[in-house]
Amino acid sequence: MKRIGFLTALLFVSLIIATPLSAAGGKEVAPSSVPLIGVSKIIAHPALDAVESGIQDYLKSIGFSVKYDFQNANGDISTASSIAQKFKADKVDLVVGIGTPVAQALANVFADTPIVFSAITDPLEAGLVPSYTAYEGNVAGVSDMNPVEAQIQLLATLTGAKSIGNIFASGEANGVVLKNQAEAACKKLGIEFVAAAVANTSEVMQATQSIIKRVDAVYIATDNTVISALASIDDVCDKAGVPLMSADPSGVEGLNFLVAWGFNYYKIGLNTGKVIEDILVKGKTPGSISTIFLTEPADFELWFNLDVAKKLGITIPADLLKTAAVTIEGGKKTVK
Repeated sequence: MKRIGFLTALLFVSLIIATPLSAAGGKEVAPSSVPLIGVSKIIAHPALDAVESGIQDYLKSIGFSVKYDFQNANGDISTASSIAQKFKADKVDLVVGIGTPVAQALANVFADTPIVFSAITDPLEAGLVPSYTAYEGNVAGVSDMNPVEAQIQLLATLTGAKSIGNIFASGEANGVVLKNQAEAACKKLGIEFVAAAVANTSEVMQATQSIIKRVDAVYIATDNTVISALASIDDVCDKAGVPLMSADPSGVEGLNFLVAWGFNYYKIGLNTGKVIEDILVKGKTPGSISTIFLTEPADFELWFNLDVAKKLGITIPADLLKTAAVTIEGGKKTVK
């Protein structure tokens, strides 16, 4: 395949920048007892598990002792609501929602207790915050808003794709927002966009099979319902010889992906821990923090599977390889 030039700068496009953590707030306060934090995540998969680890490691690193109640909604909205009610009955001091549906469930139950969200693409669209800047309220957190247009452009440039497929969860606000962004990006770039909606993880493989013969490449965003079934998508793409891009590098190891580019979710967890620190240790109000967007290049990771690239006849430009955090070649993972 003809070698393709590409601007490395594309990898570091800016996201929306919000008010920094050092905005408003009060003096540091010492908690009188060990606080109980209820943590609810929408489903278990590597990215959201990494967020949990990052939160714990950050609070441990600053010597702040807390007790945790970790709960998993297993992708079920009614379970998310039950978890929120459990936390209320247990009189937790702060709740964390990892994923849009669980954060929404917490917001429906808690009016005064601090709510910290994490790994949510658009908390404003999800109705969690009224503004990305300071406001009066009990909700704050960290977004995982991805540079979707740049990701789509990277995939199209590498593969020459004229049509790109996408699987999304129609019942998850995060999934719909990301699907719309991907569709808009394809339209702008003159690429056909072929989407398939799913209601739950069990439908992902069949949805992928339904579009695989109509697309030149597949793009999977950080849609929790879909990304947890990435192995199924990978299997369909590999058998069809269709290149796959994931916006979540944390879940691609061992798969036949071509490229993965997105957040290091452990770092999202670390930043979520900082938000908790600001509230429980420094005495800041959640509204004074609002939404944190990570924009530093170091917050992102770029992975290339050179074995898959060779199999598909695709050459990865040298300038991109230099910026990659991880490459797979000869079945061996190299971390730079």
